[in-house]
Parts: sequence; structure tokens; C-alpha cells
Amino acid sequence: MYMGFGMRCHDLVAKGKIDDLMTKLQENKIECVQLALKKSIADVDFSVGNYSGGLAHFVDKKLKDAGVHVSVLGCYINPTNPNEEKRQAEMTRFIEHLRYAKSIGADMVGTETGRLDEDFNIVPGTYTETCYQRLLKTMRPLVDAAEKLGVIIGVEGVATHTLYSPEMMQRFLDDIDSPNVEVILDAVNLLDRNNYKEQEAVFDKAFKLYGDRITVAHIKDFKIDENGDVAFEQVGEGLLNYKHLFKLFKQYKPYITMLIENSNEARYASDCEYLQKIYDEA
Repeated sequence: MYMGFGMRCHDLVAKGKIDDLMTKLQENKIECVQLALKKSIADVDFSVGNYSGGLAHFVDKKLKDAGVHVSVLGCYINPTNPNEEKRQAEMTRFIEHLRYAKSIGADMVGTETGRLDEDFNIVPGTYTETCYQRLLKTMRPLVDAAEKLGVIIGVEGVATHTLYSPEMMQRFLDDIDSPNVEVILDAVNLLDRNNYKEQEAVFDKAFKLYGDRITVAHIKDFKIDENGDVAFEQVGEGLLNYKHLFKLFKQYKPYITMLIENSNEARYASDCEYLQKIYDEA
């Protein structure tokens, strides 16, 4: 069965010329990407305020000529930043990315849900009601803009962020109450030192609570570091139960786009082959 694998552009090549990026994507037969404009493209100025229909059309033509579709336009902000000036600036940047997404036909603009710390440190305040309400305060005008533009916002839950569990994601989806909000599922990001041994139950709960809202997946692996915490690992080299996760995808999300994280040009093809084999057998 066909699987729509892809990767993040900034994992494939260092920030450089847009034409060089498109060439690399074609050479590696990558058709679906997560694109963070300022992380990946150096010869175009995407500063806030520079958006125009002409600039967006320029990017769109480059993508179409290369046969590349943007599954996620990355604009990962800290929507719970306690620094009000910085929070407002990130909101402005995000809304501009919604306009780019509409123009280039991206499936969504993606973000995580932040921490209650200006420097993005892990702090207890992130897990409080105060932080959650701050998230809603930020997201409501962003969602309003997305609805007006006809664009989707993809929200990614992370165990150390404001939406730290499947239950919190479900609460957020209920509270924000918009068809223009969908979920980017990074299964590893839902795990921490307390629940990784029950990873299957965590994934089952996510699908039970909001499986209908999951529309893109991030794929990686994990290990347990010397401190007992969940840490990144390359595809197939860690503890993730891919077979269980892919059974859920097969049952509830056929043909979902899977974006492989932290892959690279040397291993992307073998990562895809490894994942495809497990998917076929799941």
C-alpha cells in the first residue's frame, strides 16, 4: 500500500538557495515536505511584513516545478511566551504564514503549544491552568484568521509543552471548537519517563479521543538517556513500537502523510524502505 513519506527540508540540506533545495528534493524523490521558510531558504527574505502575492507565487512556482507539495508549513512559535511583546510578534509572524500557506497550497501551518518560559525551558508553570488559558488567548485570534483565509492550523502535542497529554489535546480541540484546527501526531513526543513503557496505551488513547482530527504524522524513534528521560533516536534504532502505531494509521488514517524527522540524504531512502516494510506487515 502506498505511503506518503516525506521529510523536513532543513533536515535534508543546510539553509541555502531555494533552487539548490528544490534540486536536492528532486534528486531524493521527496514529494512531501515540512517547510520552514527561514530555516531552509537563504536567498529570499521572509521577514515579517515582506509577504506579497508575488513573493508567494514565486515560491509556489519553484515548488510546483520541482513536484513538491508542502504538507506542513512550519511556523513553530511559543504561544504561551510570558513576554507579551515576543508573544504578539510571534502571532503576527504566524498569521503571515497563514497567508503564505493559502498561496502555496500547503495543507496546514504547524506549531507546537509552547512553554511558560521566555527561553523555552522546561518549567512547572507550563502544566498549569494559567498556561493553558494563555494558549487559548493566543490561539483564538490565530484560528479566527485561519477560518477567514480558509487555511488549516496543525497543532502538535508534546509531553513537556502546554498540551502535554492526549486529554489536554482533546480539551483544547473542544475549547477552540474549529474545523480549521487539526492535529500533527508525533507519537514519540507524547512519551516521557513516566509513560513510555505504556506507549501503546498512550497512542490508543490519542486515536480514541481525537483520531478523526489527526491529519499529518511526524515519525522518529526514541531511547532512554542516562537520566531516564525520553530522547531522540533515528528510525528503527530505538524503542518505538512502529507496528502498533502503523496498525492505527492503517485502520483510521489510510494514506496519511508521514514526515520523517532528523533523517538525512544518506539514510532517507533506507528509512522509507524500513518503514514501508513494517507498514505493509502491520
